[in-house]
Amino acid sequence: MTLQTDLLVLLPELILAIGAMALLLAGAIGGEKTAPLVSWGAIALLAVSGIATVMGPDHVTAFHNAFVADGFSCFAKVLILVGAALSVLLADEFFATINLSRFELPVLMLIATLGMMLMVSSANFLSLYMGLELQSLALYVLAAFNRDHLRSTEAGLKYFVLGALSSGMLLYGISLIYGFTGSTEFATIATVTHATGPSLGVIFGIVFLISGLAFKVSAVPFHMWTPDVYEGAPTPVTAYFATAAKVAALCLFLRAILTPFPDLIHQWRQVIVVISVLSMAYGSLAALRQTNIKRLMAYSSIGHMGYALLGLAAGNAIGARGVLIYLAIYVFTNLGVFACIQAMRRDGKAVESIADLAGLARTDLRLASVFAILFLSLAGLPPLAGFFGKFYVFLAAMQAGLVWPAILGVLASAIGLVYYLRLVKIMFFDEAAPAFDGVKGFGSTAIIAISGAVALLFIVAASPVLSAADAAAKALLP
Repeated sequence: MTLQTDLLVLLPELILAIGAMALLLAGAIGGEKTAPLVSWGAIALLAVSGIATVMGPDHVTAFHNAFVADGFSCFAKVLILVGAALSVLLADEFFATINLSRFELPVLMLIATLGMMLMVSSANFLSLYMGLELQSLALYVLAAFNRDHLRSTEAGLKYFVLGALSSGMLLYGISLIYGFTGSTEFATIATVTHATGPSLGVIFGIVFLISGLAFKVSAVPFHMWTPDVYEGAPTPVTAYFATAAKVAALCLFLRAILTPFPDLIHQWRQVIVVISVLSMAYGSLAALRQTNIKRLMAYSSIGHMGYALLGLAAGNAIGARGVLIYLAIYVFTNLGVFACIQAMRRDGKAVESIADLAGLARTDLRLASVFAILFLSLAGLPPLAGFFGKFYVFLAAMQAGLVWPAILGVLASAIGLVYYLRLVKIMFFDEAAPAFDGVKGFGSTAIIAISGAVALLFIVAASPVLSAADAAAKALLP
């Protein structure tokens, strides 16, 4: 493999790396007045990187099999780039609304996105860890970005401490796997485990590996950071955590478990099923008593990661396809929800209490309608998009023989419907609270409109997404 081919495989990542450094220099030289230019430059870089991803080589490895470009990495990268670009757009409008410009935020999002793209292309545990840490270092800063507020600083500190612990567990698991297989390369590990069968050291390594990755997707019992970070971080940063970061972590989960350990499915499936069921149950029950909309979305995300992990537990291409469909729907739905949350401003000040949504339909019917559509989609009501995400995940679980976990997932989804319907009831039937200032900016308006359209019309335009997810899953598990 030539250096030219290696660089071509990583061209989307190189675009982000070089562009992020250029924007950082531009911001450092020009000061805060360059913030809008840096934001739009970041969005342009993400778009160019997306084009390079789609147009790039397929089924090619690079740098001695450390990275791979295939249909799975392409699908994951496109979702990550969409989530990142729209989060940057929300951030630009967010800081313009509060008359505060900070050019560092889009640069940090670019660096974190670079790490995410390296993660989902990794075919080696060392390159995986390199991308993971690059992403994590930027996310630690983003979590505490609103440094003038105590909640944001507290959230960043908690995320950093718990993130360091999870990285240590992940690295320890990788070291055990390397010690008992003699390699960090996914394909070689798969060959060794196929020949030797499950060894106690490898099983312990997988458990530590799953524990470290479960933190990244905020699955129970490694979810502790999620509510504080969602509440404390600025709303666009929370949107970024809920979309791009979740897609990257879950796609990494898929590749790091399914590719090196296909013959050990009976060993790791048990751990994944337990984490999945606990996440679905805890996320649904804990959300029932929330009064802050962002904390409610945090517990909602914990539950949704549980549903997605059920597809991983299936351990086959059908399960991987279900997870990818779920993620595609989840990204657009959550971007719309957080764009609506960003519009919850009264007299120029952000409000986050669920009680502030009271009677929203009387003061802003369009915003209340989109809010309701997105909430009901997250609940999984047919014929909205969220129903199909859960349907394909539960279908994969049932076909894999995971009948009881799938039934428990349906029950958890029914519990989740309660708090989503409660939100709809508050918006449409409670006494009206004072009106919000309204949606500000073209970007937020467009995101809200697109998300609502995806939730409503997915049923008539699902074929391209299903085909792309199917091709990506087959590239991961031929």
